[in-house]
Amino acid sequence: MDILVSGSMAYDRIMDFDGKFSDHILPDQLHMINVSFTVNSLTENFGGTAGNIAYSLSLLGEKPRILATIGQDYHRYFEWLEQIKVPTADIRIVEEELTAGAYITSDTQSNQITGFNPGAMKHQSGFDFSTVDPNDCLAIVAPGNLSDMAEYTAEHQKRGIFSIFDPGQSLPAWQPDALARCISQSRMLVCNDYEMELISNATGMSRVQVAETVDTIVVTKGGDGCDIVTTSGTVSVPVVPADDAVDPTGAGDAFRGGLIKGLVEGVGIERAVQMGNVAGHYAVRKLGTQQYSFTMDEFNAKLKQAFG
Repeated sequence: MDILVSGSMAYDRIMDFDGKFSDHILPDQLHMINVSFTVNSLTENFGGTAGNIAYSLSLLGEKPRILATIGQDYHRYFEWLEQIKVPTADIRIVEEELTAGAYITSDTQSNQITGFNPGAMKHQSGFDFSTVDPNDCLAIVAPGNLSDMAEYTAEHQKRGIFSIFDPGQSLPAWQPDALARCISQSRMLVCNDYEMELISNATGMSRVQVAETVDTIVVTKGGDGCDIVTTSGTVSVPVVPADDAVDPTGAGDAFRGGLIKGLVEGVGIERAVQMGNVAGHYAVRKLGTQQYSFTMDEFNAKLKQAFG
């Protein structure tokens, strides 16, 4: 089965400041900030929603097709994707741009200052849907180029492709009507509990009313697990505890990989969400979005241990 993962490709550059931002920002001078922070370290991680979801799926034995753009500095990312056996043929290289980049500086109080350059993500990926069989295909539309997100959900509905809509951090950029339309053109909506509130506020629809426009809503709630919402009611799925959790970044994308794997295997939605929670369990135990790993034997053993 073809798994189409549309979204962003990015380099995450993470810096560590050994101090408190508040000691260097004067409250009465917020209208004219001019500060410089010397950081202890800088690490570069492979990131972006499409890249992160594809990585999770690769650990689960899948070879997803990434529908995204990447910049002239694509070489390191492509080498990594080749290493994890994820194809790159559907990724559009935009030679006049750099790959999207997040520049994140954290202080000792876990405060963060982030700058984001969309770079190549400003351009559409231009995927040719004639290369897939709609009856043997599943797609997820994750945060990325807004035009791609809108066009791909419409194309999925037109062609009868099972589609998951995952607006995530793109939500503030959507107009209410366009957001509601993308949800209704999809078979499943995946978001966290805060994003669900943003969706309700933007569209003017309650969670129940949103559920009437899409087959299934999966709402992730961090340490409180997930809710599966349909017109028939809500089913709660507990989290898989991780006493050694160090970083929630990327856990949502890992979850989506596990969820998709379950859907591809044809298990019920509750079991698929359980699989997503297991993938997220591994992700939170490592710093970075594509640093965790597991074997299929380890994954299946954890799934059985947690949920039977």
